[in-house]
Amino acid sequence: FVDGQSTSPLTAPSEHGRPSGMGGIPAALPPHTSTWALLVCTSRYWFNYRHVANTLAVYRTIKRLGIPDDRIILFLADDMACNPRNAKAGCVYSTPQGHDLYGEDVEVDFRGKEVTAENLVRTITGRQTEDVPRNRRLLTDEGSNVLFYLTGHGGDNFLKFQDHHEIQSADIGDAIHQMTVQRRLRRMFFIAETCQASTLFESIRSPNVLAMASSDRGESSYSHLVDHEVGLAVVDRYTYYLEKFMDERVPTATSKSATMAHLANAFTFDELGSTPVMDTRNFPTPLEKVPVTEFFAGVMNAVDDDGAVTLPPWL
Repeated sequence: FVDGQSTSPLTAPSEHGRPSGMGGIPAALPPHTSTWALLVCTSRYWFNYRHVANTLAVYRTIKRLGIPDDRIILFLADDMACNPRNAKAGCVYSTPQGHDLYGEDVEVDFRGKEVTAENLVRTITGRQTEDVPRNRRLLTDEGSNVLFYLTGHGGDNFLKFQDHHEIQSADIGDAIHQMTVQRRLRRMFFIAETCQASTLFESIRSPNVLAMASSDRGESSYSHLVDHEVGLAVVDRYTYYLEKFMDERVPTATSKSATMAHLANAFTFDELGSTPVMDTRNFPTPLEKVPVTEFFAGVMNAVDDDGAVTLPPWL
């Protein structure tokens, strides 16, 4: 994806000549000491059930792989589990016969009317008011990898929040740039699951940010798997195949065989009905050298003034 055009249905060339330092950020990556996730569903109302299921499917995957709730910031614009129309009360599914994604241990940080573009940007940039508790803050540092997942209804360079207001691609790019300048980011993997999703990362210029979209400019992102008991499609196609890939190829947090190159090639136009786009403009590392677990699994690494510290085996 270069200059607003998709150069390939899967991956775009990386700009290896691009400066690796930006805004005072050192060129060499610091040790990877933590993995955080920012998962955002921007849609409310019953007919958008699948967007909540999308987000909870990713939430279930990263918790299975060891990212704890205190390193996950979860935005859900509606509570589908408790909706009176839900024939499967208290539950949310991404497949008709699959796992209950809601369960008993979902920790929602921002819900309902709290899910706004302003709160998202404040969370990314760390510019929240003093009364916001620690569990709702993205307390990353220069050793943190971040998985940023967005789903909802969007269009060319925007994503809607609850049919009320929008966030623009420039807002996303600026927020991530601020995070980089603040030295609160080592690497980021940004996923956009919406119509014309690739336009949402056109304004990202920060180094070490990898982005993937469920659809290219001018394309829709499609729903999948109607549950006749619920009466709706329960998931979007990209997230369904993402969850399938993670379940099949990444069984544990220590799995290193599946790389971001494998993930990039796990989606086809025939499956999605749209063009999956991997944007590597700002990500100089070859994808085949980056395990998927860099972004989807928890880590327990420690560093001191001399560098990485080997932890004892019982930790």
